[in-house]
Amino acid sequence: MQRKKMFLYGAIIVLGLIADQLSKYVVLRHVQYLERIAVIPGFFDLTLAYNPGAAFSFLADAGGWQKFFFMGLALVICIYLLRAIIRDEFGTMGKIAAALVIGGATGNVVDRIVHGHVVDFLLLYYHNWFYPAFNVADSLISVGAVLLVLESIFHQKKKAV
Repeated sequence: MQRKKMFLYGAIIVLGLIADQLSKYVVLRHVQYLERIAVIPGFFDLTLAYNPGAAFSFLADAGGWQKFFFMGLALVICIYLLRAIIRDEFGTMGKIAAALVIGGATGNVVDRIVHGHVVDFLLLYYHNWFYPAFNVADSLISVGAVLLVLESIFHQKKKAV
């Protein structure tokens, strides 16, 4: 693969990681734990929450082993996706998606290493309905995962033709 393209995917990973860690740094410096700051009243607040588990606090109360499990799982996934990018196993959208997932997963691993938990701060809600607090890394992972699914659908169609 061309060096320019590899640089692009590497830049997406690094910029995603920087955006995630910088946003968490700002929130940690300016928002108190569980404080809520209305950004769009009735819909979107900034808050500071800690998640020792995975998505939706899955295994948050597991006693600590989950930190190492999720770090290991993220490492395995990142290595797989990076290998797929290098081997040109995805189309352009898939490589961008994989880079987004790697950047996000790396951001959450950094949190687990530095803080012992993931720092979440984005809160969407409407009346009594709340989406669990999340962060930039989670957003990168989610967007990347959706793009990877779309890539797999469209990539299969290209192969079939």
